[in-house]
Amino acid sequence: MTTPVSPYARILFAGPDLDHGSFAELFRKRLAALRGTAALADIVDTTAGYSGLWQCVAEAERPLLVIDLEPQSSSAHLDWLRSELGRLAGPEQLFVASAIGQSEGLPVEAACALIARPELHLPCAGVAELPERHAWSQIPPHHYRVLLCNGPRCTRRGALPLWKSLRTQLKAAGKLECEGGVHLSRTQCQFPCDQGPTLSVYPPGAWYRIRSEADVCKLVQQQFVEGREAPELLMSRD
Repeated sequence: MTTPVSPYARILFAGPDLDHGSFAELFRKRLAALRGTAALADIVDTTAGYSGLWQCVAEAERPLLVIDLEPQSSSAHLDWLRSELGRLAGPEQLFVASAIGQSEGLPVEAACALIARPELHLPCAGVAELPERHAWSQIPPHHYRVLLCNGPRCTRRGALPLWKSLRTQLKAAGKLECEGGVHLSRTQCQFPCDQGPTLSVYPPGAWYRIRSEADVCKLVQQQFVEGREAPELLMSRD
């Protein structure tokens, strides 16, 4: 198998769950088939944080491309990643590309296809700094603080579409980030995973299991519009 010629001295594939588990097994097998077994040394798992990536980039030859495989990547995430990489030596020879949303195939297919698309490679030098003060620097008005788990097991149970539905329904009810309303945040694992997707509400400190659109509707109406708990959705504390 011949690895396609690249203008980069090295290409890193960075993201969570790339060391262990079913996704890692499939990703590594397919990457080796597409780019050869030597490419397996270019995988950087970010499950526990990005310190390993910073070190790997600092030691790698230039020019270098980092393929971002964060499943919840966004424009803000890419700007942060580019800014952090831009603090390292030789930022003018560092580039980032996101493999998320680039194709309907496996992330590894999209990642490898990105290598040949320089128009999608973003430089890490000259990334605009965040302003010190802006409208979003204010604490939004709210009464309830709602934390929806987006940990690995809750995500597998559909937490992400439920998050989107919850935001939509809170906004429709006039309860999103307003006086007497809800400040909604996603979190990593909250536990208890077996009862998830997990959602906690403060006050009153209630923990809910939200598994469907119907559950979201019921929670919004009872807890946030009527101001009372939804007992049939409460998690067992046993």
